[in-house]
Amino acid sequence: MGTMTKMSREDRCIFEQSIYLPIVLAVLDNDRKKANLSPFKIKQVYINLMEHTTQKVQKDLKTIHDKMHIHKLKLEKGENDGIYTEYHFFHKGYHEPHRYLNAHLRNTTEKMLMYYLTRNF
Repeated sequence: MGTMTKMSREDRCIFEQSIYLPIVLAVLDNDRKKANLSPFKIKQVYINLMEHTTQKVQKDLKTIHDKMHIHKLKLEKGENDGIYTEYHFFHKGYHEPHRYLNAHLRNTTEKMLMYYLTRNF
């Protein structure tokens, strides 16, 4: 496979959403499990918020997966050396590796989580 030279902004956005949304879901799932074990006085409110947020993220992720199918995009997670995580973008017969700084992944995930938690309020 050749190296990709030109990718549309929309396709790049689809790839990035397909990276970040599963991470957001993992964070929500982990936090929900911890909230279930916590001594919050009214913890069901927090659990409901996380569950509602999870549903919104899952809906958006399904839309992204549908777009990936339509645009014939494929994403594969590569190596994580503790500092960078590599992702492989496959698009129109081309392969393009991308390395994301783990701190950047964490910061962007935090921003997306804030967006989803405050959306519709």
